[in-house]
Amino acid sequence: MSFSSAWDTLGDVPSILIILICCLCLPFVLPRPAQSHPKGCRRLGLPKGQSNLDDEFDPRYSTGVPNTYDDGQPTWRVKALFTYPLKSCRGIELQTSEVEPTGLQFDRQFVFAEHTPDGWTCRTLRNAGFERLALIHPEIWIPDPSAPDYDSTIQGEMIITYPRIATNPFVKLGMKMRVLHPRHEFRVPLLPPDNRFPLIPVRIWKDKPLAWDYGSLLPASLHKFLGFDANSPLTLFRANPFHNRQIYRNAPRREELGFQPTTAFADAYPIHLLNMASHMDVASRCTIPRLSITRFRANIIVQGPGV
Repeated sequence: MSFSSAWDTLGDVPSILIILICCLCLPFVLPRPAQSHPKGCRRLGLPKGQSNLDDEFDPRYSTGVPNTYDDGQPTWRVKALFTYPLKSCRGIELQTSEVEPTGLQFDRQFVFAEHTPDGWTCRTLRNAGFERLALIHPEIWIPDPSAPDYDSTIQGEMIITYPRIATNPFVKLGMKMRVLHPRHEFRVPLLPPDNRFPLIPVRIWKDKPLAWDYGSLLPASLHKFLGFDANSPLTLFRANPFHNRQIYRNAPRREELGFQPTTAFADAYPIHLLNMASHMDVASRCTIPRLSITRFRANIIVQGPGV
């Protein structure tokens, strides 16, 4: 190699370094690809990054607390509210909630199901192969009359997001450089707008209520994320309010209430209530460090003296 060609090669080194530095810095400069919000809607729940459970590991919740706080509020109070619109997936923390006959508004109104010899059957975190449901995040967007693009025909949507799987180095690089969003998303209507979605029986425990089949809305990437191929017998059901499941077991009877309690896709009862002191007592006997109360997926979390 001549002196001049060697010098030319070395002369390219600064350019290569500049390109590498730019590639490393771009992820911190470029904004993530924006994902549009549903027209005329607002997101249900607390602002992102905010939670009423930020101090859930404070020891005072396990040892009892004074009769009143400095602000004069009673010790027994609701600490946090959660609704779980998509069964076995991430919950939505609320500041307030409407209460419906089936529990907190939107709670367990949607569920994934797999086709079996017995027909469509609900699938949850308890079922082998469905552990990734915990990584699926639903968002509820409800009509907002104050929004500039609102109109009276809007009924709201649920946005469902889940991690993008880096199938090759280019996808991984795209996510690193923020050219690709790290999560896939798709949307489903909170209520079917027409007769597009059929009513089909789906088994949950011993019941087979009729529910709307949203399977046509599932993207192939979701099938892949859950370990199925694109033609797999996987679907998403939306509960039909005219076909809710009646609850018996320990629930009060129609003769006492004037009606029989009902639920959508909750396992047994419309409301799951949990005391922080009780949870901390259980957590102290487990080997799991900092076991969060959210792992138990309660709707209403209360704080108060231990039992």
